[in-house]
Amino acid sequence: MARLSGMTTLGLCLSAVLALGSVSAELEAAQVYRHVDANGNVVFSDQPAGGSKVKLTPLSVVPSTEAAPSRAPASRGVSSSPSETASRSRPSAPAVDVSFRGYTRFFIQSPSNEETLPTGQAGNLAVRLAIEPQLRPEHKVRVTVDGAPSQSAMNSSVFMVPGLERGKHVIQAELLDASGRVRQTTEPRVVYVQRASVNLPRNPNNPANAGGG
Repeated sequence: MARLSGMTTLGLCLSAVLALGSVSAELEAAQVYRHVDANGNVVFSDQPAGGSKVKLTPLSVVPSTEAAPSRAPASRGVSSSPSETASRSRPSAPAVDVSFRGYTRFFIQSPSNEETLPTGQAGNLAVRLAIEPQLRPEHKVRVTVDGAPSQSAMNSSVFMVPGLERGKHVIQAELLDASGRVRQTTEPRVVYVQRASVNLPRNPNNPANAGGG
């Protein structure tokens, strides 16, 4: 059985060689002729009558070069972990003064709670704070009236809040660290403000007094 198999293989190889020889002979037999008709038109044909042989240049077979899919260049260095990538995508948090040390005393010394400002003060309120230990240079204080800042924060323990309207007001003070974060807040103080009514006869802003003679 092995001998028959070898003979069969040899026969197949001989058949392939003969087939290639036949194809080669056909290629060599193929010929193109150039003809020129009465009108001067050039015509190419495989018929030799009246034509001249055209020497054919062997064709060069160039393998197709398909563009390989582009790949992003590999990043050099150590690849980032998912946690590091997520941390870079998140906005950075505002700086916090980690060196902040609280104050043992921080409260409004004056005015006293439920104090009334007389008419003569025209709603101008002086606020004095008790701060211990002494306020550090990098810290600031802000006074609020009815929950809204009355002015910019300053490194001070005394403030003037001008022109309060007549009626009840809630005063508080906030202590800010070096990064502007509120760290301590005083207990609220309620004050009542008396203002002269514009309708009083002695008030110079009374419309009845305008142009008096």
